[in-house]
Amino acid sequence: MARIRPTQVADDGFWDDERPSRGKKVARYAAPVAVAGIAAATIGLVPALASTGDPDLPKISAQELISKMAASDAQQMSGSVKITTDLGIPSLPGGGSLADLGGAQGGEESASPESRLMELVSGSHTLRVATDGPGKQRVSIVENAAEYSMIHNGDEIWAYDSGSNSAYHATAPEEAKAKGGHRQELPKDLRGATPQEIAKTVLSSVDDTTDVTVDGTSRVAGRDAYDLLIKPKADSDSTIGSVRIAVDADNGVPLKFTLSPKSGGKAAIDVGYTKVDFGKPKASTFDFTPPKGAKVTEEPKADRPKAKDFGAKDFKDAQGALSGLKVVGDGWDSVARLDTPGGAASTTPGGDSGPGAASGLLGGFGKEVKGDFGSGTVVSTRLVNALLTDDGKVFVGAVDKAALVKAANAAK
Repeated sequence: MARIRPTQVADDGFWDDERPSRGKKVARYAAPVAVAGIAAATIGLVPALASTGDPDLPKISAQELISKMAASDAQQMSGSVKITTDLGIPSLPGGGSLADLGGAQGGEESASPESRLMELVSGSHTLRVATDGPGKQRVSIVENAAEYSMIHNGDEIWAYDSGSNSAYHATAPEEAKAKGGHRQELPKDLRGATPQEIAKTVLSSVDDTTDVTVDGTSRVAGRDAYDLLIKPKADSDSTIGSVRIAVDADNGVPLKFTLSPKSGGKAAIDVGYTKVDFGKPKASTFDFTPPKGAKVTEEPKADRPKAKDFGAKDFKDAQGALSGLKVVGDGWDSVARLDTPGGAASTTPGGDSGPGAASGLLGGFGKEVKGDFGSGTVVSTRLVNALLTDDGKVFVGAVDKAALVKAANAAK
């Protein structure tokens, strides 16, 4: 069967490696790119990135290496990222997992950016990335029989699904163009699905509860790198064992990010380049013309029925839901506490309410716990644990179960 490829890409060889052929059509269509938003940080690297030998590099302190990363300003680059995630998300009694709850339910939503990002929460994936300053980016999710690409070029955004031969198109409004602004851009979580962006997020939260050292050197994507090791201090209740960042020895760009759980075993989150080039990508990389026969969906305008009107009621509802959000603890041991209005967390989707209703719903994949706070249900993954009490309080953090119970007891 003929292979489907976006017609705008120049035949420079970069996008051709592992280019999937078109397979069986699926019922999915591109959806508005601007609404994408989940933790795409949960991605990692497959064993293909094994070190090819530790280079002999000049000594450098942790502070000097962090400063080198902060000073790095690579505006132009292209490459391939291999990603794998093993969060240990529990399975539901009838099949599936908690991760499925955030995905699309079929139909036109099945190819939305949200569902595409949810696919990265587990398993192994390949991304193709390219950037030429803030106005030009391209991210492609490569699948076995298709490719889903998002292209930002100036005032325009294109999203294209080769599997269904469908595309989504959006442009900045005239007033934004007149001001020289770019309202449209790639979804934040896709733009952040690179080692350097994830490393910035982690380093921004380093404090006195953290040990930071330079732990040797490595080779990533054919480049020499220093390994920065970040660990919670020994007395921490965190489920995170360590974070390792491979930093390019030449330009300070993070090339690989690995997060290992305290429980041991393979990495839970690991992000890294298999190929990287810091030269200017060809301009044609960011061009796009829909292939012949493609179904093109234009972004709904504010005055069209399809556009969501986020009015005062929506804002008040969202504000009310988060009004009880508090953070207790410091650093790695931080726990987010949410006191839902009127114990809203204890109401099941079917309308049943009262103490224990939601905990009963979660009982299929959680464990009941008791303490001075009363009783509730703990849902666990390899990194993040959540405690939902029977009176409607929620405690979430990258800490162990005992720490959640302790936080709930203190909040009694």
